[in-house]
Amino acid sequence: MLERVWGISGGSCGKYLAPAMVPLLDALETHGELVDGERNYSAEVRAQLVAMSAATIDRYLAAPKARAASSGTAATRPGTLLRNSISVRRAGDEVEADPGFFEADTVAHGGPCLEGEFARTVNLTDTLTGWVFTTSIRSNARVQLIAALDRAVTAIPFEVVGLGCEAASEFVDQDVIAWAAGRDVHFTGSRPDRMNDPAAVGSRNNHLVRRYAFDFRYEGPEAMAMLNRLWPLVNDRLNYFTPTKKPTGWVTTGTGRRRRNYDSPRTPLERLLEAGTISPAQAAELRARRAAINPAELARDIRRIQDRLAAIARRPTQDLADSLVEPIPDTVRGVRTRRTA
Repeated sequence: MLERVWGISGGSCGKYLAPAMVPLLDALETHGELVDGERNYSAEVRAQLVAMSAATIDRYLAAPKARAASSGTAATRPGTLLRNSISVRRAGDEVEADPGFFEADTVAHGGPCLEGEFARTVNLTDTLTGWVFTTSIRSNARVQLIAALDRAVTAIPFEVVGLGCEAASEFVDQDVIAWAAGRDVHFTGSRPDRMNDPAAVGSRNNHLVRRYAFDFRYEGPEAMAMLNRLWPLVNDRLNYFTPTKKPTGWVTTGTGRRRRNYDSPRTPLERLLEAGTISPAQAAELRARRAAINPAELARDIRRIQDRLAAIARRPTQDLADSLVEPIPDTVRGVRTRRTA
């Protein structure tokens, strides 16, 4: 039963699954996915799940996690982005006191080659709450990027007051800066060649975009359509059901070493409600939205779309990778291969 709940959660580790256990079980019971007396579920089993510590959860899930890792279902690798300087925002800067300041980044779905036209995914993460919005675009053309930002400010359920970027070239554009100015959105960038600026969205990119969309090359309308069917489901899982931790400062241990302190894991929705910046009507609407989501159905839909994306892109991506390998002479060892890109 623990393995089933873990899969529905999206493979959360124990420190995040433990605080999410009660709302997950409540939602699964509400939607008839877990019924007392059926499929080995009972009030006693629920009590055992709720009582499990993070360490116990991780211990019981060690084997399923190893199987998932060996199958490659969650294997990702971070991309490399060009960085330029705009204005400076550092990883050590104080986090905003209110929701609404988002860090933005794009992830290229070029597979083994970044030449030609292929999909990009735009990801925005609120630095205070961890609320995410994700959408894919056909290319990194400015009109596509601005359209994605328009979709973001429409879909995010609270005001976007600031936008920070990783100083990638897609965002260093006068039209994008003008878009921000026209909406009274404060626009900042990171320092060049600093991988931890901005930290919030960098973490989410690897966790969200690379994990859920893998490393295939996506081209064409079908792949784009499937990606943009995937992201709302993933965003719902992360925003409503996946707790995150936020750094609260530093402490000095008894041995004199500095250690980062974190708060208790909470979902982006919980953090947004705690901030008290949205109206009671908005809060009620978001709670109703969470209550209407069936996490198990969400997991099934995500998996179906991922399977379709793999079916569309796995073979073309491999064929492209193979085409980038050509034999070259080696006077000592004969003919060997070397990648050309």
